[in-house]
Formats: sequence, C-alpha cells, structure tokens
Amino acid sequence: MQTGHELFVHGLNDMMDAEQQLVEALEENANDSSRADVKKAFEQHRKETARQVERLKQCFELLGEEQEKTECHGIRGLIQEKKAFEEESPSEDLIDVFNIGAAIKVESYEICEYESLIDMAREMKHTKVAQLLGQNLKEEKATLKKMEALSDKVKPNEMMTEEQEQKAPARGKSARTRRAA
Repeated sequence: MQTGHELFVHGLNDMMDAEQQLVEALEENANDSSRADVKKAFEQHRKETARQVERLKQCFELLGEEQEKTECHGIRGLIQEKKAFEEESPSEDLIDVFNIGAAIKVESYEICEYESLIDMAREMKHTKVAQLLGQNLKEEKATLKKMEALSDKVKPNEMMTEEQEQKAPARGKSARTRRAA
C-alpha cells in the first residue's frame, strides 16, 4: 500500500466486511432480545445496515475498484466479546443490557471510520462517494442516539446482590435499603 487512494479502498473494504458481519450479528441480537422495543430496534438497524452495504457497493462501482475480501478485526472483536459473554449464562435482562452497550460501541467505531473515509473521499474529490458514505454516517449517528436512549431505560433487573451491596462503599443508601427502612 503506497497511496492514500489505496488506504481509502482498504478502508472501504474494511467497512464492507464490518457491515456484512453486523447484518448477521444484528439478527442474532434481535432474536436474543426479551423486550419488544429492543428487538424492534435491532431489526430496524439490521435492515438499515443491509442498505449501507448496498451504498458501499455503489462506492466501489463509482471508483471502478473491485471489492476485496478482508476482515474487519475491530467488529470481529466486538462480536467475539458477545460470544464470550454468552458463555457466562446471563439472564435475559442482562442480554439486552449487554447488546445495547455493544451496539453503542459498534456505532462509535463505525462513526469514526465513516468520518475518516468521508474526509479522504473529499480530499480526492470523490464527491458522490462522500455523499453515499455521508448517508451511512448519518444513519450510524441516529442509531447511536437510539441505542443511548434505550440504554437509559433498559437496566438490569437486579443491580447487586445483598452481599455486593454490603461490600459497596457507603455513599448513601441504595433503593433496596431505603425501602426496608
């Protein structure tokens, strides 16, 4: 790799793999969800991600470049985190909390990558490619906001056991302690 253009195409290939991995992962997250609102959010984002893959394909066509098989190790790592988490036999409510947190990490990763790609596309005067990537970026930012809003309302059913609460620093009484008083 010797030029900015080659780096840019590499980045597009990386994002293509990321989005393709996510189409599959988002379907799993929707299926794992115990809450209807969380399930719906992951289903909607899966459909949106499939459209983002199509936009990336258009970018390759506009550039006259062949898509190359590559692996996005960043997204692969986040997916591996989920598999490791599942081995801990989490409760249903914790699965939703974990998946929302993982989605926030993924969206943040994607936003950073799309911003970099857009900057490079503009530098190289690939206006239409920058516009297509901008659409993906706009959707990623909107999804991040949705996931952050879900994170504010989807909490674990049990934050701590009584033993864990007793070991916690006494910064004030917990809700459980206040109810008992």
